[in-house]
Amino acid sequence: MFDFIRRPFGYEPILTKEDLKKPKEKKGERPNNWKDVLLRIWRLVDEQRALLITVLVLVALSSGLSILGPYLVGHIVDEYIVAGRFDGFGRMVIILIAVYAGLSVAMYLQSFWMIGISQRAVFKMRTGLFSHFQRLPVKFFDRRQHGELMSRMTNDIENVSQTLNNSFIQVFSSILTLVGTLAVMISLSPLLTVLTMTIVPLMFAAVRWVTKRTGRLYKAQQRAVGEMNGMIEESISGQRIVKAFSQEDRVMEEFTEKSERLRRTGFWALTYAGFIPKVMNFLNNGAFAVVAGIGGILALTGDGLVTIGTIVIFTEYARQFTRPLNDLANQFNTVLSAIAGAERVFAIMDEEPERDDATGQSDTILKGDVEFRNVAFGYGEGDYTVEGVSFRVRPGEAAAFVGATGAGKTTVMQLLARFYDPNEGQILIDGIPITELPRKTLRSQTAFVLQDPFLFEASVMENIRYGRLDASDEEVISAAKEANAHDFIMKLEDGYETILSADGGEISQGQKQLLSIARALVADPVLLLLDEATSSIDTVTEMKIQEALERLMEGRTSFIIAHRLNTVRKADMIFVMQDGRLAESGRQQDLIGSGGLYDQMLKGAEL
Repeated sequence: MFDFIRRPFGYEPILTKEDLKKPKEKKGERPNNWKDVLLRIWRLVDEQRALLITVLVLVALSSGLSILGPYLVGHIVDEYIVAGRFDGFGRMVIILIAVYAGLSVAMYLQSFWMIGISQRAVFKMRTGLFSHFQRLPVKFFDRRQHGELMSRMTNDIENVSQTLNNSFIQVFSSILTLVGTLAVMISLSPLLTVLTMTIVPLMFAAVRWVTKRTGRLYKAQQRAVGEMNGMIEESISGQRIVKAFSQEDRVMEEFTEKSERLRRTGFWALTYAGFIPKVMNFLNNGAFAVVAGIGGILALTGDGLVTIGTIVIFTEYARQFTRPLNDLANQFNTVLSAIAGAERVFAIMDEEPERDDATGQSDTILKGDVEFRNVAFGYGEGDYTVEGVSFRVRPGEAAAFVGATGAGKTTVMQLLARFYDPNEGQILIDGIPITELPRKTLRSQTAFVLQDPFLFEASVMENIRYGRLDASDEEVISAAKEANAHDFIMKLEDGYETILSADGGEISQGQKQLLSIARALVADPVLLLLDEATSSIDTVTEMKIQEALERLMEGRTSFIIAHRLNTVRKADMIFVMQDGRLAESGRQQDLIGSGGLYDQMLKGAEL
């Protein structure tokens, strides 16, 4: 199947079947359909129909002028130069100059306006993809590399942009030029036209042989780019872990392997695509030689079938006839690459968005009465992560979830935030099934403080204000004071206007957590979800965070996940999770000394 791939001159690695194999089709992902992809791109372009029609008219005009130019040259040769008549010669030269000047202006304007059309179409495609990212459920991002998704947003869309900028006009112009040139050639000399046309079957066979291979290779290349970008993003994000475990060599080997796959696919894609201009140039020169040679013989016979001017026209048309064929062949490879990129983009845009079919009012004010009724959930096919979970937390109470890693604590949080919906059972808030509450209503009244707080590349002020975008500067500063963050913020170079990097490398982990708490305070939530908020923090900083958390939790329904049991001592209720089930529940004073799981965990922590 892949016997066309060989090692030239014994030095180039062979492209493997692994490089070209199709990825497994995921559920819900569209099958390959290039016609559909092209139609969808056309719809984006067609939205600017008036300007597009203007461009097409200019393309038709420039194609006509490019055909008229050689015809006028031949006419001047026959009627003036060969005949030795110069009356009106100057006027014809001026007309010829005007034709080529008009051609230049038409080509400039069509290119200028087409760039605007293509960039607006790509802008809509890019913003559409990014907007769709925001509507996709969390589970979509859980099963994909972030770098690979970024590659679709950048590399794949850029391929579409380049094709629309360069190929659209070229393809349309080539077709018009080809048809027009052929019509003029037939009218001038059917015999020389047939001679010129002898190269077409050879061109068609060469193009078909090449594009049959490049189509598959361009798709493999785009896939390799996405995989490599995903690996780069992953390794840079996890650089501390890489260094902590001295895995630099392994990471470099993995990158080299993915980069080598991209190099191989890119090498062969460009190698096969590069055959086209060479073959076309060879056939073009052959057609030129045939027309000049046989046309010259016919002209010398003096039978009137062919004139010197006709030969001049045909030698130019022979090149002009093969040039659009050459351009079409080259652009076909570019279009293949763009289709491969667009197909990957549309595959994401066709993913099912996070639907919100809730029937509740969007302005519902929650009180924070949360109840789980026999809830079961699994992230994939197979065993449930949590099963048979039932509990109730009343407004203003703090509930702590403890248990071993993998016991299902975080899953409870994910379900409560509606990142996922339960497979069985029901979750109610204020007696309303959570599926009947609009997600925006639920999440706008919920705040998260996570183990690894995420900061944006923005000022400290804007990072805190992210909890509620309409918060005033005074409200942000007040929240920072309540979160015990104000003092360290004021010691930064520009205070609240200090610009933080995306990973917040300028401040400590504990300081990041204080900013995260301040962000939650600004949001003024009804529900508060704390997931390992004090893990990996030194004792002094933990005391500051604990104090800030107590202020944050006051009067709010709070759910706390913690491995450090001293962080849950003030919880109203403690739920002990084991193997996805609720093993124990009760107040701390009731669980201590009971001999149950929590009592054993507490004694183990004291040891």
